[in-house]
Order: sequence, then structure tokens, then C-alpha cells
Amino acid sequence: MTASASRDVIIGIDAGTSLIKAVAFTLTGEQLADVSRPNAYSSLAGGHVEQDMARTWSDTVAVIRALAKSVPDLSARIAAIAVTGQGDGTWLIDDDGRPVAPALLWLDSRAGRLVEEIRGSEHNAILYRRTGSGLNACQQGPQLAWLQAHLPDTIARATTAFHCKDWLYFLLTGERATDPSEATFSCGDFRRRAFDAETARLIGIADLTRLFPPVVDGAVMTHPLTAAAAIEIGLPEGVPVCLGYVDVICNALGAGLYDPSPDVGCTIIGSTGMHMRLVPSADAVTLNREATGYTMPFPVPGHYAQMQSNMAATLNIDWMLDLACDLLAAEGVTRTRAELIRRLDDQVLRARPGEVLFHPFISDAGERGPFVAHEASAQFFGLRSRHRYGDLMRGVMEGLAFAARDCYAAMGSLPRDVRITGGAAKSRALGAILGAALDCDVRICSRAEAGAAGAAMIAAVAIDAYPDMRACAERWVAPHLSAPQSPDAALAKRYASIFPTYLEARLASRPVWKQLAALRAGGDHV
Repeated sequence: MTASASRDVIIGIDAGTSLIKAVAFTLTGEQLADVSRPNAYSSLAGGHVEQDMARTWSDTVAVIRALAKSVPDLSARIAAIAVTGQGDGTWLIDDDGRPVAPALLWLDSRAGRLVEEIRGSEHNAILYRRTGSGLNACQQGPQLAWLQAHLPDTIARATTAFHCKDWLYFLLTGERATDPSEATFSCGDFRRRAFDAETARLIGIADLTRLFPPVVDGAVMTHPLTAAAAIEIGLPEGVPVCLGYVDVICNALGAGLYDPSPDVGCTIIGSTGMHMRLVPSADAVTLNREATGYTMPFPVPGHYAQMQSNMAATLNIDWMLDLACDLLAAEGVTRTRAELIRRLDDQVLRARPGEVLFHPFISDAGERGPFVAHEASAQFFGLRSRHRYGDLMRGVMEGLAFAARDCYAAMGSLPRDVRITGGAAKSRALGAILGAALDCDVRICSRAEAGAAGAAMIAAVAIDAYPDMRACAERWVAPHLSAPQSPDAALAKRYASIFPTYLEARLASRPVWKQLAALRAGGDHV
């Protein structure tokens, strides 16, 4: 379909873990309005984290209907709908299209022991070479293996295994499908950009390949909005619906990862830290000895995004802020994180660089990139009595920057230009520290809804509003990127001399983490 002049709005749906959003964009990338509501899921015993599939749909319907009230004449102007959402997880439906059980989210860890067994076997290296992604309990393949072993009746009733966005796409279009990115790292072969029977066999789910839906590339194919879905969401039947790639790919696309310049990276600094590089072919993918990270097809022919993710990014900063809030509260002074953050940049920039070393492994789940260690914990090195709160907070930010460098190094050489997005992207101090630690230019993406924008960009190319993704990115992304901030040469040199120590301390700490984990569990020996 070629977009007409009167139909000039694309709706981007981003069904995330925290929020379900609907965002309206013009065909030129201008954001007109956005509506969101909190997502709901349940954390249960045994590491089970589940989401009600019917409620996910009703929440999506609600935000689309609310968006229509914010955008004048949306029904007459709508050119396409694009869908992305949280990755990993397992959303099962039966032959009639009904959920057979609550969805397992990426947060679900019930398949953890199974994953540890595979990672300790000869299958792990073979799997990693095929998928380009480290095996993890959050992925659909291991989750299906767990369900097969523990809930065989659930598996027997299922006919299709979706991810979150695939479920929404099915309800909008009636099509059972997934995209190339989720097919590949769930249980696929990244070189073929498709599901893979041998990968399924190695994970132990050879009999479950019947559940895998067709793979649809939303950049070249759309399906029409059904009559039933049109009535529910209040938009015209037949509107093209685009199945976007997984949310992290759409975030990277919306934040500027796709660029004709070589050696571009993208870092999302949210609760977790996601670090991505774009490579122009499967042969250019760099795999690592730890068998970690992700390799995902990108919505540009032949291109792939390589990713490494450290479990905790701003969680470390929040922890430090909460220490200050708690101390002040004990003296009867009430302060919020937001109030403390206002002065944080100046406080950090006044502190001397490299005074203390910090490992930012504060998450209860340990670490997953660029190494896997469920027992990993945060730690300071080099503390002296002269060090104050600003020194510690600077150390935390430097630890996050070194973790980013650790992740990028596992994917090849360091990037020359990194685009930053996410909650902490506005921090002047963190941007300067990250640029120096990576010794690269830094550009801040100011677009608030990069994930929904990325999905909408895929739709814009699919409906021929742009001849290709490069032309679309020039219009949608470039205006939202700040001018490049060059690294401070002296600071970059200092960080380059500190990073090997950061790395050596990480490697040396692994037995200590295991010992501490055993002691916390009440074990008598280690």
C-alpha cells in the first residue's frame, strides 16, 4: 500500500513490561499524542511471573480508544498500525485462538535449572553458534521445555506459541505470526532469520516445533485490520497492521542505531543497560567465548543487531539515592529521588575520576552480560576514609560505564559513535563518563517514545511512505539526536588505564560471590 495524502498518521503500540502505550505519529515522524496505562502481571512462588492475556488485549484496546480522542479525525487519517512489545516469554493459544494458560513473561525464571544444565553441556556451544544468543531462562525455547516436562496438558492444548506483540497482532489481524528477531533468538538460526528444527532438538523440544508460527517481516508485509478488531478499537476495517520487531530492536531503531556511518552503537540506560551494535551481514557477527548476548535480525536487509545487556543500570543509582533518602528521613527530612537527582550531576562532576572502583551488579538476579553469574553482586573497591557520597556516586556511574565497555568489547571493537536513550540519558555526568570510558562520541536521543517510533518506522517503510529505512531514519531520527559530544581526552586515557583493573576484579570475584551466596542460603560449606 502507498500512503495517501489524507492518511497521514501511524499508531505505534508498545506493550512493555511496565506500560502499554499507544502513540500517534505523522508520516514525517512528528509525535501527535500518546496514551499509556500500567501493565499488570503476577509474581508467584517458584520464580513464576505470569500475565493475563485477555487483560493485555483489553488494556491495548483502551489505550487505542483513548488515543483516538486525542487525535482529531484519527479514523479518517490512520495510515497504519504498528505493534511491538516486551520480548521473550511464552504466550500460548489453542486452535480457536484462546489462551490455554496465563503468559509466561521474560521475568519468569522457572526454567533456570534446565538452562544451567544445557549451558554446562556440550550442546551449549552448538546452540550459541546457531542462534548467536546466549541461552537464558527468559527465552521461549527453555520455557517450552519446562512446560513440556511439568505441564504437559497445557502444551497438549496449545497450537501456537506467541510472544506478547504476536498475540496482539493475532487479535488485530487474525494472523498467527512472529517476526524474524524473536524467531531467531527464541529457537532459531540467525543466519537464516528463521526458526530451526536442530536448535529445537538441542533444547529438548523437537516435538514442539508445531507451535512455531510463520515468520513475517513487518518491513515488507502487512495484514489488514479485521472487522471484529476494527469494532473493538474504533478504527476502520482494512487498515494495514504491521508486526514490528521485538521492543529492543524498535527502541534501537527509533534511537538511531541505523546509520550509514560505520561503528555506531546504541545504549539504553534504563533499569537495565542494553548495549547494541549494528553489523551489515551474518558473517560480521562477533560471537564470544562466554556464549552470552543476543544476535537479532534488524529490519534492514542483511543487517543484524548484536546486543549485550547488564542486568542493572539505573537500579544502582536508585540504590545510592535511596541510601541518602533513608538517612535524611531518619533525621526528619523528606526528600524524593527526583529532588536529589537535580543536584546529582554537579556533585558527581566535582568528584575526582577513578577514586573508587564499583561493580554495578546490584540486581538480585545476578548478571547476564557479558558473562552469566547468578551470584554476582555489587561491590566497591579502594575505599578510604576521605571518600564521600559524591565519590561513591561517581564510582557508581563509572562502574556503569565500565560495564558498558565490557559489553561492547564482547561484540568486537568499541564503537566510534554511541547514541544514548533511556531514563538516565539526560544526565550530563553519565553521558560524559560513558563517552570517556568508551572513548567515543556520544549523541543523546531526545525522542521519548523510541520503541513505538521504531515500530511505526517499520510500518512507514512497509506502506511505501519511504523507499527504504535509511530515508525514513533521516526524517524520523536525525532531528532528535543531539550534536556529537566528543570525549575528554585526559579522562578517556585515565579510564583506559582503569578498565583492566575493573575486569581483573570482576574475574577474581566469582568465587567470592559463590561463597557469599552459599552463606546467605545458610549452607555449612562452600
